[in-house]
Amino acid sequence: MSQTTKTLFQRIIDRELPASFVHEDEHCVVIKDINPGAPLHLLVVPRKPIARLIDTTAEDQALLGHLLLVANKVARDAGHGEAYRIAINNGAAAGQSVFHLHLHVLAGRPLKWPPG
Repeated sequence: MSQTTKTLFQRIIDRELPASFVHEDEHCVVIKDINPGAPLHLLVVPRKPIARLIDTTAEDQALLGHLLLVANKVARDAGHGEAYRIAINNGAAAGQSVFHLHLHVLAGRPLKWPPG
């Protein structure tokens, strides 16, 4: 992948851009969102560069499950294990602005339904 085609998140994963890391393992990283929508707003980002959720395949099943388990862990570790939201925006019309799959973990304030 050339420097010009890397997403913002790939550049963060590669330590080319700074970020506040909360967790990392061989499959993903978790960083604090720089424009938080809640007191806790973390992003769970797979190391594998997948643009959108719709671009995943059956091969990604274990990775997707891992991302959810990590989201649960970081919410619990932050003291929000009983009340948090996980959101995935798929495509620009759904609010996705960085085309590298990521899960938003939001907590710490009342979260209304439906969102947005």
